[in-house]
Amino acid sequence: MTQTLGPVMLDLDGPELTAEECELLQHPAVGGVILFARNTLEAAQVRELCSSIREARPGLLLGIDQEGGRVQRLKDGVTRIPPMARLGQEYRAAPEVAVRLCQDAGWLLGMEMAACGLDLSFAPVLDVDVGLSSVIGNRSFADCPETVATLAGAFLDGLHEAGMVGVGKHFPGHGGVATDTHHEMAVDERDLDALRSSDLLPFTKLASRLDAVMPAHVVYPAFDSRPAGFSPSWLGMLRESLGFKGVIFSDDLTMAGAHVAGGPAERAHAALDAGCDMVLICNDRPAAREVLAACEGMTSKRASRLRYGRARPDLDALSALGRWRRIHARLEAMNAS
Repeated sequence: MTQTLGPVMLDLDGPELTAEECELLQHPAVGGVILFARNTLEAAQVRELCSSIREARPGLLLGIDQEGGRVQRLKDGVTRIPPMARLGQEYRAAPEVAVRLCQDAGWLLGMEMAACGLDLSFAPVLDVDVGLSSVIGNRSFADCPETVATLAGAFLDGLHEAGMVGVGKHFPGHGGVATDTHHEMAVDERDLDALRSSDLLPFTKLASRLDAVMPAHVVYPAFDSRPAGFSPSWLGMLRESLGFKGVIFSDDLTMAGAHVAGGPAERAHAALDAGCDMVLICNDRPAAREVLAACEGMTSKRASRLRYGRARPDLDALSALGRWRRIHARLEAMNAS
């Protein structure tokens, strides 16, 4: 389909679509829905929820944070994927084996999410773990930017093999700040040269292969006084210097790190004006309604490219695939160790 989407991605209250939410999804500014743990009892239920969303409003993008480790919203009926740092540990011992495992993990994740009815997972994480950020920590593949680029690139290859898009986050790199932007403003005081040689490197190497990017609610004052997701300078660099041609999602605009831009409507306009294609507004229904009203008549031209374009795998038949069984067993064992 070539139709455009609204520029706003919303969340839902529970595991079933309510009548009020059905009405909300009809707003033309809605372009997608993101699922959280409260929406995901088990895989078959998620498949039914996605089906009901599409019945209410066909064509919406359906996403989830399904990275593995502590950020895996759906746990029952799918593979428990270890933190990406665990895959990074494998790389130190056996690089070629670990690269293949990362590709396999991306493939498995993509197949499972597609079978559940989703279009995308907000993964892989491209942040470099330098030992400062507890909110990133073992969500990162490694403390070496080259290793992050290599393993995230393999993971991305696996997602693409499954027909699933990849969303790199959190541009230009969230690993260098201790602050959790869910709760307060974060500032990274490093200069641009330091960022280019470390945190920016995975984004630079993978920009041409990523389908989407999510910027950080972090201020890098050596380059811009605004958080990256509200910065035409940062998002301009992503487009012009790095050559990124995909979709830019804002991080959740209800996070404390985004409040510097003003109220909900001001945050949405600031992100879209800076260059975001779609904004996330979660866990605050009055704010979501305010943002929808403020985005009336706006569309996202790029975001429709992210829809899953293949015949979806059968959730109940995945276990019949030898590759799925092999990778599932390996990842489950790593997650338990």
